Amino acid sequence: MSKFWSSLVSELQPYVPGEQPKMANLVKLNTNENPFGPSPKVIEAIKSELNDNLRLYPDPGGLALKQAIARYYGVTAKQVFVGNGSDEVLAHVFQGLLKHDKPILFPDITYSFYPVYCGLYQIQSNVIPLTESFEINPDDYKQPNGGIIFPNPNAPTGRYLGLEHVEDILKANPDSVVVVDEAYVDFGGETAIALVDRYPNLLVSQTLSKARSLAGLRAGFAVGNEELIEALNRVKDSFNSYPLDRLALVGSIAAFEDEEWFETSRQGVISERDRVTAELERLGFDVLPSKANFVFARHPEHAGADIAAKLREQGVIVRHFNKPRISEFLRITIGTAGQNDALLKSLVNL
Repeated sequence: MSKFWSSLVSELQPYVPGEQPKMANLVKLNTNENPFGPSPKVIEAIKSELNDNLRLYPDPGGLALKQAIARYYGVTAKQVFVGNGSDEVLAHVFQGLLKHDKPILFPDITYSFYPVYCGLYQIQSNVIPLTESFEINPDDYKQPNGGIIFPNPNAPTGRYLGLEHVEDILKANPDSVVVVDEAYVDFGGETAIALVDRYPNLLVSQTLSKARSLAGLRAGFAVGNEELIEALNRVKDSFNSYPLDRLALVGSIAAFEDEEWFETSRQGVISERDRVTAELERLGFDVLPSKANFVFARHPEHAGADIAAKLREQGVIVRHFNKPRISEFLRITIGTAGQNDALLKSLVNL
């Protein structure tokens, strides 16, 4: 602790990102990156933008990208907010829409940035336990609150909450903002964006890092009622007016315009996820039903930390969370067929 730190910084418990190891010949299945790469049209668009225009600021509102997203989802551009990855979008959401007198609600096992943002922005929260089968029970969210946020599919469990249950939460909380964080929805779920015109309290966030293979580009967005979007714009323009650079803007637009590549990529992940799940179960693992690009699994006879350590010795990296209720689980990103084969081969002789 430095004497120059503010009291807030001294008390913060920062988010810990997934390890980015520098080992050779590594099978990296710990950070939920898409193994199939971005659309070639994205690369072409970025190359075309590598010119003298880089001396000019990008469009601060990202209007062309907002229009591309709006066309894709059947909403208006005024219902779309764009930012530097969904983490930045969510940071603005916490500050602009979830900071009220009452505590916000989110699951006990969920994206670990939520409690970090509560600490950073000094927001009270009530943590709602998932069920014994690691599912969200909508009835648990029918209580006084200053807002609600949850991933769907959830992370790190991968479990998906059907839209009828999302609507149940929305109907029970008409005076609170309900944020559905859909980072992984394209791997088998159904987006709640279809509900935004019916529920003015709904905000849906997404990222281009996962299904569109652009984790290195840093682009995310939110869709909701125009009043919610205006709140995010106010925060953004008080923080950083130019969150997306020229390369990110054109690359993101190209990603939305190549539907064929997107479908091939996500279906490839889904197919491999189903295969890996079946093989893990054959090896004795308990695997939660997943609609994400990862699986959450445990073995009844071996500790999660021990399995993760043995895999690392063989050059396979997965994510282990040393946290209550899930310390025996491993979160395993779905990789290429070859990467997944290496994982399964390493697990044969535990």
